[in-house]
Amino acid sequence: MNQDQLKQAVAQAAVDLILPQLSRDSVVGVGTGSTANFFIDLLAKHKLEFDGAVASSQATADRLKRHGITVYDLNGVSDLEFYVDGADEADGHLNLIKGGGAALTREKIVAAVARKFICIADASKRVDVLGEFPLPVEVIPMARSHVARELVKLGGDPEYRDGVVTDNGNIILDVHNMHIVDPVGLEAKINNIVGVVANGLFAARPADVLLLGTAQGVERLERS
Repeated sequence: MNQDQLKQAVAQAAVDLILPQLSRDSVVGVGTGSTANFFIDLLAKHKLEFDGAVASSQATADRLKRHGITVYDLNGVSDLEFYVDGADEADGHLNLIKGGGAALTREKIVAAVARKFICIADASKRVDVLGEFPLPVEVIPMARSHVARELVKLGGDPEYRDGVVTDNGNIILDVHNMHIVDPVGLEAKINNIVGVVANGLFAARPADVLLLGTAQGVERLERS
């Protein structure tokens, strides 16, 4: 199978996993990116079986609405049973790097509210050690140079993602050459830099379930 077919397979596996547990009152958290788009398109076939969704980006909200799925503001939702999203990298402990689509802060917020975070990805995203994919950091624009200098002190090589503005009106620094042996510790250190809004390490709140699309089928890993 090609990469799109693998993404579609894990998206279908996610729909199959959550659908029996949804009710007409359920609201589903939905992530951002190409794999999440496959999930949205497949979930839409069952839109009468749940109430609506919370989107992690404007692009996701627009796609949900085009399918006729009600999109709620997270502030008006008291409970999210599931959050389904992709990843740029995932390790064996279900720690993730996310943010290739520049939606990392809103993704973190929705993931924090959800009772179960289901990550869907093709097998190429599975790594032993996080860090080959550049680590995205969302930064308040006036703090860009300061944050970049602090990231260098942590051993990284930050690069401004030219022309990208997040839904929150901020910019992205992609940090290269980070060999991440302590994801939880590094996530906290970066978040403590003044001017950082959030970073793309999902380690303090990793995925609960990882569905990986492989040539042999969908592999399911769960956090112990």
